[in-house]
Amino acid sequence: MLLDGNDPAAIDRAAALLAEGELVAFATETVYGLGARADDDAAVAKIFAAKGRPSEHPLIVHVLDATDAQRFAGELPALAQRLVAAFWPGPLTIIVPRRADIGAAAAGGQSTIGLRCPSHPVARSLLQAARERGVPGVAAPSANRFGRISPTLAAHVVDEFGDELAVLDGGACPVGIESSIVDCSRGHPVLLRPGQLTRERIEAAAGEPLREPGADAPRASGTLEAHYAPRAKLRLMTGPMLNTALQLLGPDPLKLAVYSRSVPLNVAPGVRHRRMPARPEDAAHELFSVLRELDAEGAQLIWVEEPPADPAWEGVRDRLRRAAAS
Repeated sequence: MLLDGNDPAAIDRAAALLAEGELVAFATETVYGLGARADDDAAVAKIFAAKGRPSEHPLIVHVLDATDAQRFAGELPALAQRLVAAFWPGPLTIIVPRRADIGAAAAGGQSTIGLRCPSHPVARSLLQAARERGVPGVAAPSANRFGRISPTLAAHVVDEFGDELAVLDGGACPVGIESSIVDCSRGHPVLLRPGQLTRERIEAAAGEPLREPGADAPRASGTLEAHYAPRAKLRLMTGPMLNTALQLLGPDPLKLAVYSRSVPLNVAPGVRHRRMPARPEDAAHELFSVLRELDAEGAQLIWVEEPPADPAWEGVRDRLRRAAAS
């Protein structure tokens, strides 16, 4: 059931569904989320069931502002407050200690919880309307089956879940990959998942270098080794490796697609080639849509040229690496 995210009546209808414990998918600036009221563990359980997602794999709670974040946080450490001041509303999730009396299911049973304040106007309108109905926050992973490609259009969500799910259509998600996740629960900032925000910007706001996650890092959304996978087998290659592999193909390659920044030297007639944008933000914006399109066209293999080893490309590299591991 597609709802116009620009229609106040549709926003109110979606907020009413959330207040009643039902699921609603909605646009954010990163990807579409599959939402349920985060203070209702039974409602959150419907997300795990719909996605086929393990219940111990935590979700991100979307809030309207820092005041609502404090409904779920046992505390907002000074580090978290600095990041919130710099990047909210926006594509940043903070991991903080969780209040013991709320959000257990959304947190996957952990003592920490992931919180994000989205900037997309549809998401913000929905959170405002939901708050007016007594909903303090909305747990919302990406609106796709577990481990598969995240949706960046309302049509992608309908393809995943059918027409019965309420979907607030906000157009194409401008960022196109999920939020950066920074653990703020243990005294120092730890980058658990890269996104659009570069390390340099996060470190400048945090006032100290980002650390790498260790064995004691909290579980966080979208950090499994294999994730974001198309139905086709995806393989990452360097530019030279890609050209060599293409030259070794026979005259009638079997349902192969190529996604690369450089123009391959030799592409057989049967190979579907898509040009990857030169700018990382443009590549992030279209990445999941391109993978879905190549799946829909019947590709069985997708060869992708590795993005540059540049900090600005870290989020795209992360998604492709996890997709290739599936």
